[in-house]
Amino acid sequence: MDTKNLKVVYTITERGERSYWHRIGVGYVNRDGSLNIKLDAVPVNGTMHVRDWTARDEVTAQEPKKSNGSNGASKNASSKLIDDLPGTF
Repeated sequence: MDTKNLKVVYTITERGERSYWHRIGVGYVNRDGSLNIKLDAVPVNGTMHVRDWTARDEVTAQEPKKSNGSNGASKNASSKLIDDLPGTF
């Protein structure tokens, strides 16, 4: 499977000044540009965020960047939460 077409689906919840990214599924870009999405959970806020998939080895090699943003989340916060894709997808 070509990993450049893989996506990770998140929902983002906010509590106070912090944002929490919850991985809820994966996706795949088809040849015609459409998306197939497989969800493991449904966001109660109705909002999903789709990002390119990054291999765990590439994520751990990067230095985490800190942000002075008001929401307390770093720009690479999603990178810390990415798990390996299931073998059946």
